[in-house]
Amino acid sequence: MMYTLIIGGLTALIIVLLIWIIIIKRNIYEAAEELAKTRDEEYNRHVRVTLTDKSVEKLAAEINKNIDYQKSLKLETEQSRQSIKQSVSDIAHDLRTPLTVIKGNLQMLEKEELSPKARENLRISEQKADTLKEMVDEFFEMSVLESDSSSVILEKIDIVGFLAEFVIENETLIREKGLTPEINFPERSIYVKADRKMLGRVFSNLMTNILKYAEESFFLTVEGADEGCSILLGNKVRDPEAIDVERIFDRTYRADKARSVGGAGLGLYIAKLLVEKQKGTIDARPDGDNLVFCVKLT
Repeated sequence: MMYTLIIGGLTALIIVLLIWIIIIKRNIYEAAEELAKTRDEEYNRHVRVTLTDKSVEKLAAEINKNIDYQKSLKLETEQSRQSIKQSVSDIAHDLRTPLTVIKGNLQMLEKEELSPKARENLRISEQKADTLKEMVDEFFEMSVLESDSSSVILEKIDIVGFLAEFVIENETLIREKGLTPEINFPERSIYVKADRKMLGRVFSNLMTNILKYAEESFFLTVEGADEGCSILLGNKVRDPEAIDVERIFDRTYRADKARSVGGAGLGLYIAKLLVEKQKGTIDARPDGDNLVFCVKLT
């Protein structure tokens, strides 16, 4: 009889312990689920437990303290990021006025009688002023694009007609550089959803890169598909292996670090931002001696 009571008591105790373990495991699972939801909702909620157990409650309290700390860090990081962007925008904006004055004064000096040496110095000063203005404009445009989270209104655009007009508009610059364009457009119209102004800026930046580095010729190809189209723009480069295509769209990346002419190296980075705002993609790839940029739009 006594053994039966002992066995019965132990069985009941084991059952109670098993139930308790199951409840604890369930609470831990629920806490993990709550923690995942908290992460997804940017730390705007706390972990909650239903079990009245000091150890589990202590664990939940410590997790919630960590959540509050993570939220604070995230807020500080975002505030710092926005502050840096605003500072870049303010500096770029403030630099525009004195740069305009400098360029105006340099243009007035062109009308004066100058010695050959002075005229050469003037030419160099104008070139450096243009470079500085390009850098300031790139920094300003970058700061505006990065801080603008509003959605872009896309319209239906005939990309073949758009690019044909783009080539015609840049014909003078292309001829001045002595480049021969190799244009490969389909005979039919291909439509994409894009922002006309942004699209123009994308190809303007890519063309600027072509005009800086291309020799003799470049090619522009449109390949249509049911789900959209691919626009390929490329040219031969002297040393394809020296170009890091994985980093070419990074801020301030330069394939030719010794080159002093040009802006801040933000042109391709800005092009990437603009393409992504239009729900497209852009990448760079080597193809033999060519460096090819591929813009995909739908």
